[in-house]
Amino acid sequence: MKEDARARRDAQIAEAAYALLAEKGYGGLSMLAVARRARASNETLYRWYGDKTGLFRALIARNAAQIATALDRGAADADDPLDILRDLGPRLLTMLLSDRAVALNRAAAADATDSLGAVLAEAGRGAIVPRIQSLFTRLAAAGVVRSPEEAAAVYVDLLIGDLQIRRATGAMAAPTSADIETRARRAEHFVVTTFAPDPGTP
Repeated sequence: MKEDARARRDAQIAEAAYALLAEKGYGGLSMLAVARRARASNETLYRWYGDKTGLFRALIARNAAQIATALDRGAADADDPLDILRDLGPRLLTMLLSDRAVALNRAAAADATDSLGAVLAEAGRGAIVPRIQSLFTRLAAAGVVRSPEEAAAVYVDLLIGDLQIRRATGAMAAPTSADIETRARRAEHFVVTTFAPDPGTP
């Protein structure tokens, strides 16, 4: 199967899986049901994803790919790291608080084996946080911040906080783009100000 055809089929399968997650939750999700909804063969799903956990992993990776790709492209193009940070915050929050991310978090929270939580941490946070840390290393090299590892950790904490769990539990509605922009700018300003290099630091 050609790459573009595979990408289209993968997108159709993802749409079917998210629809079933919304309707039945992870417990009611099956590879056969996804195959039928996507009009794909059950054999194709097992060949591409291995099993239901593999499909779940692929959904997480697909959801996080836009952020990882943007960070990788920015590093490769040697863009101003501060511009990348300014673009990152709203993008990351929008993705993490989207209906799809909420569905994935709810599925992980409902899993009594904790295996989905481990997959979510690995394929989601595990793919993004190291890239954010690399961005802060570049910010330190550019003289924007000091202590890049600590600055990156504080930034992530300030940006995300408890918003994901509040969305997943229904304690808050999806934020507006203005809300997301305000929170992202606040996290950025606090970290850049708090971790500014000491005066006289070469």
